[in-house]
Amino acid sequence: PILRIEGVTKTFGKVYAVDDVSLDIFRGEFFSLLGGSGCGKSTLLRILGGFEKPDRGRVLIDGVDVTHVPPYERPVNMMFQSYALFPHMTVEQNIAFGLKQDGRPRSEIDDRVAQMLDLVKLGAQARRRPDQLSGGQRQRVALARALAKSPKILLLDEPLGALDKKLREHTQFELVNIQEKIGTTFITVTHDQEEAMTMSTRVAVMDAGRIVQVSTPAALYEYPATRFVAEFIGAVNMLDGTVVATDEERVTVRCHDLSADIVARATSPLPVGTEVGVAIRPEKIDVAETPPGPVENLVVGKVVE
Repeated sequence: PILRIEGVTKTFGKVYAVDDVSLDIFRGEFFSLLGGSGCGKSTLLRILGGFEKPDRGRVLIDGVDVTHVPPYERPVNMMFQSYALFPHMTVEQNIAFGLKQDGRPRSEIDDRVAQMLDLVKLGAQARRRPDQLSGGQRQRVALARALAKSPKILLLDEPLGALDKKLREHTQFELVNIQEKIGTTFITVTHDQEEAMTMSTRVAVMDAGRIVQVSTPAALYEYPATRFVAEFIGAVNMLDGTVVATDEERVTVRCHDLSADIVARATSPLPVGTEVGVAIRPEKIDVAETPPGPVENLVVGKVVE
């Protein structure tokens, strides 16, 4: 893994913002930390960037312990939610800023800025200042500036939060294309599940400072490990019931709110008598006036609305 998080804990007073988190992220991944407000995802991102120090645990980048290394000495860069562009500088001056701070030669800076402008398709806006750009263009300038120094890892804090819905959907694909083109590891924080599911190779779902499941978007949707993940990812109907029979990977559940038993997939063996929740995705439900022959999970109902 290019990034290894080992038992990281961060408290603010008595509140555990990040609670004993361990995680491996691999080179070239587009990885998302997904969760509701206050779940600890932004704090974890700030720890990775060096803006917060963990109370316990270690952060290793490419095998090197960077837990106590300041942000400016880490091989990472961060794209902030507010974009934090310098208003008095042009687009190309903003992109060049980090390279100038490093004392790179002028010719190298010019070449790198030209590459970045081409990557984010902003060559025509190179001499404009941020207040002369649209929200989507400012977002691309911030991305180009963050990538200019060729970081091993790019951290993105709610990168599309300030964009309208249509532009956000378009930019999701742009971000994925740029990430695939340059091969940098992206780690993004978002509360938008659609955004995480669209862009990511893998997603970590966080709740109350802990990671409750790490998986691919498809596996999170089809095989949620907990009730929280099932309800957080996508729309779902949750039915409570009791296991009345088991058969290898399937269980029969007597649901409290239904007239018929439900046969469901179980990820681990469940003994008879276990109280469970059955998660049913809306697209798995068919409605018909006459049922097509003998089928499992047939429930008779009346349309009320």
